[in-house]
This record gives sequence, structure tokens and C-alpha cells, in this order.
Amino acid sequence: MAGGAGLAKRLGTFLSGLLECGAFCGIIFGWASLVFVLKDLGYFEGLCQPSATPSPNLTLGSDCSGQDEQFSLVFTIGSFMNNFMTFPMGVVFDCFGTTAARLIAISLYTGGTLLVAFSTPEMAVLLFPAMSMLSVGGILLILTNMQVGNLFGNYRSIIITLYNGAFDSSSAIFLIVKAMFLFLAACSAWHLLRTLFLMPRTRIPYPLPPDYDYGLQCRGRSRSYRTHKDKQPPGEAGPEETPLEPPIARGGDVPGTPFRACACSWLFAWHVAWLSVMQLRHYLFIGTLNPQLEHLARGDHALVSTYTNAFAFTQLCGVLCAPWNGLILDRHKRGKGPRPEGVLAALADLRSAVLSLVVTVAQCLLFSVFAAVPVLPVQFGTFVLQVVSRSFLYGGNAAFLAIAFPPQHFGKLYGLAMALSALVALLQYPCVALVQGPLQGDPFYMNLGLIAVVLVAFVSPVVVAHECQRRTKELGMAGTPLAAPPGTENHAETSH
Repeated sequence: MAGGAGLAKRLGTFLSGLLECGAFCGIIFGWASLVFVLKDLGYFEGLCQPSATPSPNLTLGSDCSGQDEQFSLVFTIGSFMNNFMTFPMGVVFDCFGTTAARLIAISLYTGGTLLVAFSTPEMAVLLFPAMSMLSVGGILLILTNMQVGNLFGNYRSIIITLYNGAFDSSSAIFLIVKAMFLFLAACSAWHLLRTLFLMPRTRIPYPLPPDYDYGLQCRGRSRSYRTHKDKQPPGEAGPEETPLEPPIARGGDVPGTPFRACACSWLFAWHVAWLSVMQLRHYLFIGTLNPQLEHLARGDHALVSTYTNAFAFTQLCGVLCAPWNGLILDRHKRGKGPRPEGVLAALADLRSAVLSLVVTVAQCLLFSVFAAVPVLPVQFGTFVLQVVSRSFLYGGNAAFLAIAFPPQHFGKLYGLAMALSALVALLQYPCVALVQGPLQGDPFYMNLGLIAVVLVAFVSPVVVAHECQRRTKELGMAGTPLAAPPGTENHAETSH
């Protein structure tokens, strides 16, 4: 790779990004651990009322449903901002490049950690802006990191899913909580150094040019994609202008397809539905875990602490689970036969996505069934299934959008998908109010309803399989030889 970024630099970018995602980006999803600590510290304690019902030890306890609802509201707003603000942040990323996006992310993240560090029970309201800033900063950091997969060709989907798994694992950071927020704020220096030395100024192109380099150079000059592009002879297409597919006139198939056509396609619409229903299931589980454990443990504080710690530790395994989905998505690239190229490679990628989508929904369905069982020891199994399902969900979401749509729209489409799913995620607050009110703290019937809702996600892989068939027919009509790895043609025809 003459003149380009060497293997050591690319590995440094990959490993430092993995640490960044694993330690910082998704800490809001360790909310259950933080709530346990905040309750002990007395946050929103004034919302607890004396209860007329004796507790299990025959003493009058407190009705803290108001406190639980307030904590749920903090998480609802934070998780909503995590998704909804991804769209404008994706536009910033696509229009202004990596450096601008990361500087915004670092500012938000540092501000959020400082607000939590200096909050008190009397100033518990600071949790609202703090969680929102941590969410938006974290999701923007991972958005800029997912392009690192472009540096590693055949392992692209594996790296994208691995980063999303690390994002999930970062939720365990709240197990260490509160006093560590000053340390987390100081760690913004790490993000800044990566932004300057190990990330591009604009974006990492795909396919990767042979002499591509990025970051600050020793001689004070950066050969990012923009400079590479400027050096090309007039009229010669750069790597991102080289179509991965032929000029087909429908949907989000081609790099030349406008953003609006991609966003209005059925492929994107059903993918958003796939993401939204499963994300709502996960958000409700995380947001209501603490009161649910208290309900199942009958108020036993030590038992709730044990299960909360178990949940936090299982989150660490997200980074180990996510690459499995990447292996499914990239499996056609590891065959012994000739690998498809260009349009055939794009079609093979989309075919692989069908199995990934189905497996993800099946895992979420199984997780939902376990979560509905009102037996405390069963929740250990629920924790394991939840972390595996969530790793597949977010890694698969990012990888699918990178596979199915033009790369120049990735930031906007990823942001739009997250923003639309955030609107659906707002349903978690009325669901919590339903459990705390009419259902008297018992989430059993709500969990049964969510099992039915998750079934809607099975429509998306059917739509993708149909799209694969459509593209195959159009390529055949255009006279393109449809060579592909053994078994992929049959898979495309039978998936639907």
C-alpha cells in the first residue's frame, strides 16, 4: 500500500475505536445499574409516599411508584434523544465530515458527564439534560467509528457489528458509576486525540483507494479522501463515484439514487419497522428492570442488587456476541470459489442480510418470552438473551444500511432510521404508566402484548428476500452473468 495508511495505523484505528465504543458510547443503556445507585443516594426520593400496605417484613413501607416513573422519564427522554438526534447528526457527518461530527460529540459527552458528576439529590433535575447529552454524544461517536470497517474490505460487516457490540458492552460502565464521571469527562482527551490522528477529516471511502491515508501526517499534510479525489485526472471517477450496482431505476439500489428515493423505499420503511419494534422491547426492559426486579423479589433490596449486578456483567458480553452477526453477513466472502465483484457482490451482501434479519427477530422473540415469565431465576436467562439480541439488533441495523443503500447516504439514513424508531420508543413511558397504574406493578400482560408486537419484525426479511429476487431478475434481463457462491441463488428463492 504505497503512500497509504499502513496496517499498524489501521489496526490502531480499529482497536482504539473498539475501546472508545466499549467504554463510552452506550453507557445510558446501563441505566438499571445507575438507578439502583441513585435511589440509594436519594434522587427523586421526595416522590415516595407512605404506603398503607405492609411490606413483606410486616412494617409499613413507602410507595415509590412516583420515583420509579420519574427515573423512567429520564431514561425515556435520554433514549429518545439517543435516536432522534441521530438524524441531524448524520446530516452533519455526511455534509461536514468526521472531524466536525466528532468535535460536536466530544463537547456533548464532556458536558453530560460533568452534569452527572456535579448533580445532587436536590439538583436531580440535572439528570434530564445530562442523559440526553451523553446519549447524543455517544451515538455520534459510534456513527463516526462505523466507517472504520471500510478499511478492512472483506471483514467490513464483522467490524461494524463488533463496534455495535462494544457499544452495548459500554452499558456496564454504570456498574462503576457516579464518582467515575469526572474520570469519564477527562477521557474526552482520548476522543480528541483519535479525532486528530486516527480518523479522517471527511469520510473513509468504500471501496478503499490503494494509496488512501488519513489523520494528521508527520509532514503536516493529510492525504484524506478529499485530497486523493482532487489529484485524480479530470473526468475520472473516484472510489465513491464507482457504482456498486448497475443503474436500476427503483428504490435505494444505486449510489446515484437520491436520498429521498432511498428514504421512501419499502426496503427502508420495513427496516425501520424491524428496528422500532425490537428497540421498544429492549428499551422497556431496560427502563423497567429495576421496578420489575423489586416486584419479583418482593422488595428484597439485597436480591435486587444481586440481579442488577448480574445484568450489568452480562452487558460486557455484548462485544463478544456482535461479531457472530458479522460472520453471517460476510459468510459469502469466505468461500473457496471465486468471490463475486461489483454488482454481484452487492447482491450477495443483500442476500446474506436476509438470514441475519431473521435470526435477530427470532432472538428478540425468545428474549421477550423469557422476560414475560414472572419467575426471578428465569431472569438470568433473560439477561443473556437480551444482550445477544441487542448486539445483533444494532450491529445488524448499521450493517444492513451500509449494504442496502448508497454509501454517501449512510449517515442520513442511519440517523433517519434511529430518529423514526425514537418516536416509537416514546411509547415506553405510557407503557410504564400502565404497569404502575392499572396493572399495579405487574408487567406480565404488557410483556405478553410485546411478544405479539415483535412478530411484526418478521416482515422485513421477507421484503428484503423479495428485493433480492427483483434485483436478480433485472440483472438477468440486463444480461449480467449471475455467478454467485454456491447456495446463494437457492437461498434467495426460498427465503420468501
